[in-house]
Amino acid sequence: MHPASPSIEEVDAVVIGAGVVGLAVARSLALAGHAVWVLEAQAAIGTGASARNSEVIHAGLYYPTGSLKARLCVQGKRMLYDYCAARGIAHRRCGKLLVATSPAQLAQLDSVMAQAHANGVTDVVRLSAAQAQAMEPALHCLGALHSPSTGIVDSHGLMLALQADLEQAGGMVVLRTPVQRVDLAAQPGARHTVWTHEGMGLAARIVVNAAGLDAPVLAQQFAGLAPRHVPAAFFAKGNYFSLAAKAPFSHLIYPLPEPGGLGVHLTLDLAGQAKFGPDVQWVPDASDYQVDPARGPAFEAHVRKFWPGLPPGALQPAYAGIRPKISGPGQDAVDFCVQGPQVHGVAGLVNLFGIESPGLTSALALGEAVLEAL
Repeated sequence: MHPASPSIEEVDAVVIGAGVVGLAVARSLALAGHAVWVLEAQAAIGTGASARNSEVIHAGLYYPTGSLKARLCVQGKRMLYDYCAARGIAHRRCGKLLVATSPAQLAQLDSVMAQAHANGVTDVVRLSAAQAQAMEPALHCLGALHSPSTGIVDSHGLMLALQADLEQAGGMVVLRTPVQRVDLAAQPGARHTVWTHEGMGLAARIVVNAAGLDAPVLAQQFAGLAPRHVPAAFFAKGNYFSLAAKAPFSHLIYPLPEPGGLGVHLTLDLAGQAKFGPDVQWVPDASDYQVDPARGPAFEAHVRKFWPGLPPGALQPAYAGIRPKISGPGQDAVDFCVQGPQVHGVAGLVNLFGIESPGLTSALALGEAVLEAL
């Protein structure tokens, strides 16, 4: 039941969620001429997965050929570097080394390189152990791939720039405004009604669910969306440990991928501080962001495979993020789900499900993909 005389405001488009993807989508809609409101449940933009990741600009090496992850990562990477350069957003094209630390992994390097080339990432080169160690003397490996177009970005600076573009184009971000439900219009061209926690209604022709971890549970509150179009949500926590001292590396160092993630890798922030992670810890919900110090020894063991010189006890619990997955433990990873009217039959609605890594890299390309889906 709604209030007897609800306050309803008309707007072209509502984007639910002000993470990096929601802001990029809202910016694309605003630049295409739509009046856009972004509704964010929290008191600030980008406090969910957007604030709790590696801040890596991924090259697009691993994803299946033709998948949205492959296509949007490669396209988004190009757009992101151009955007950062144009807007003065802090970033660095530092490159990464993907390393094999056992003889069995050498063949995997070849398959990753073939996959990268199939995805259009043709700057990846195979290195011998000696070539990799010439680039990173502290590194131990039997062989490596060098991905020169991998980088790092100030994700919060990126989100502030996206918000500024959105507002300059006439859009707005409304904080502390959780969405309770959406009444979807049955007739094409009619307006959907987005109800907030205060009983305010927004009548909009376009609704984009970019709620990240909450996207599936929110979609269950969309009256008029068939339940079969809402995937189950799974949550894979990724813990990070930081290094007390300065790391002797200038590139990102990655092991080969493992089920559920890309393995415990070394990333650098823009100040040169090293962090290690994320691991994969399946959790029942997205409520616990504490890093258990007891996970430290396992992290040290992972890191010592490629950095034998890691000093004992040098890793400290840092932070954790949670991946918004739509496939669970033991299941194959699934692609991004950009679910538009051609899938569910509701004009003007796009649901974004399972936008995990490389979501940050792909954000600007996802903005364009949503316009296409509409």
